Amino acid sequence: MTSSPTRTVLERCIFCKIVTGQDPNASIVYQNERICIFKDIRPAAEQHLLAVPKYHLDDVRALTSAERPLLEEMRKELGNVLKDQFQIDPAEALFGFHVPPFTTVKHLHMHGMGPVGSMGFLSRMIFRPNSMWFNTDQAVFNRIPAVSQDETGSQ
Repeated sequence: MTSSPTRTVLERCIFCKIVTGQDPNASIVYQNERICIFKDIRPAAEQHLLAVPKYHLDDVRALTSAERPLLEEMRKELGNVLKDQFQIDPAEALFGFHVPPFTTVKHLHMHGMGPVGSMGFLSRMIFRPNSMWFNTDQAVFNRIPAVSQDETGSQ
């Protein structure tokens, strides 16, 4: 991915504060140079994690093919953390995004929660897959075009 003016951190965004280490209350469970994964403060399942990019993107509507590898990494690492740190089989978890205007934080974040069987009735409604307010990771991936060779810099 190339650097661009839109890859900024917003001072007023709580998730930008978390990824820059300005929120001492955040329960970060994994991070690298591109993403940060932390526990949701209002868990909807036994384990409920959020993966966010370390730069500000408003929501799924801002995604382009350039972010596809980032989303794939977010999904992969959420699954790894659930499995390795919390012994939750990713096949028993739910991964996805709230769809605007049903987002409470305007910073792209992928939910990873499980096991699904630990979710209460209200949580199952709020995170109902491919509803008007929540889309699975796969549904979002399917709407984003694949990265072209021109974008990857391939020969």
